[in-house]
Amino acid sequence: MLISSLSAISALGTDILLPGLNLISDEFHLPEPVDIQYAVSGFFLGMALGQLFVGPLSDRFGRKPVVQVGYAVFVFGCALSIFAQSWIAIIAARFLQGLGAAAPRVVSMAIVRDEHDGTAMARILSITMAVFILVPIIAPALGQGLIYLGGWRATHVALAVLSILVVFWFTVRQPETLQQEDRISLGGWAILSIVSQILRSRQAFGYTVALGLITGAFVSYLSTAQAIFLGVFETGDLFAFYFALSAASLGAAALLNSWLVSRFDMVALTKFAMLAIVGVSLAFLAVIAGQGGVPPLWQFMGWLLAVFFCLGLIYGNLQALALEPLGHIAGSASAFVGSISLLISLPLSAVISAQINGTVYPLVTGFALLGIGSALVIWLVHFGQKIERAENEGERQ
Repeated sequence: MLISSLSAISALGTDILLPGLNLISDEFHLPEPVDIQYAVSGFFLGMALGQLFVGPLSDRFGRKPVVQVGYAVFVFGCALSIFAQSWIAIIAARFLQGLGAAAPRVVSMAIVRDEHDGTAMARILSITMAVFILVPIIAPALGQGLIYLGGWRATHVALAVLSILVVFWFTVRQPETLQQEDRISLGGWAILSIVSQILRSRQAFGYTVALGLITGAFVSYLSTAQAIFLGVFETGDLFAFYFALSAASLGAAALLNSWLVSRFDMVALTKFAMLAIVGVSLAFLAVIAGQGGVPPLWQFMGWLLAVFFCLGLIYGNLQALALEPLGHIAGSASAFVGSISLLISLPLSAVISAQINGTVYPLVTGFALLGIGSALVIWLVHFGQKIERAENEGERQ
């Protein structure tokens, strides 16, 4: 549960604020309502850049100090949000929150790898996954309740208090898991070497790009969900319910995927789910073309639940496929793959979010186009591997 609490802060930091985005936009008089997306993407940018450093830093200085510094940065970002008097201050605060959240997200998995393997590791990761899935389901409702009590700034007060409690628990109960003799020297060449290995591996780089493309569509949903549900469908306070429903669909698929990958080829399963996203999105575009881009809410939820279910089948598989050839540097590589995929996703999500115009056209189109791009990259990687295997077989003969 301690590891779950460490890793859940990134999801909580994103989703608890969503019900208050319109209040922030109104308070700071944003010229364009879509500009509020930067309160979400700023958090992800901080997390993307943070992951580039926390993996190698934790391998050099140990797990505990990196997590503690990360939480300190996160709490400072919360404090800046609480007292912010300008839109620029909000963006800076959200960036700092993401930067700080990167440390517990990445290092918590390294702690598990340090201490456990086999069934013990699987048991801990299963509990962690269950909590990580639960957080996006309850976070918007929690945020809505806090906003009722104290406005949107109350969500940052809650984040700061929860973070202080978790880091205190972590400091008291968790021993350092990286022994002094296992620590590595930290240098620019070591970091460049890791990035070079990812870029030179067709499989690692290709699946990282595919992950980044489809994540761009997902982040655009997070950035615009409140505007769509409140502005297009006028759901009011039921926004938290509909958001939780979509998160539950993704979570259920992620749990199902752990069973499916033991019975079906992972690449085939991933390609099928990605093509399903493309097919469902293109079909839904045809449907809403005759509705002015504003379908009934039940139709939109049907599309969203189907797409999110497919995303639940995709995310874990793409990450596993990207890391498969990098087992010798799995800890740092997982951080770099996460960072690179997020950096790819953010400009794409910004383009999609900027097109929101009172319809769901931009979001659905974004999932369709980025799904096509991601599916194409997956096919190219798989096709290249087949050619490489055929050439190697020919040389042996």
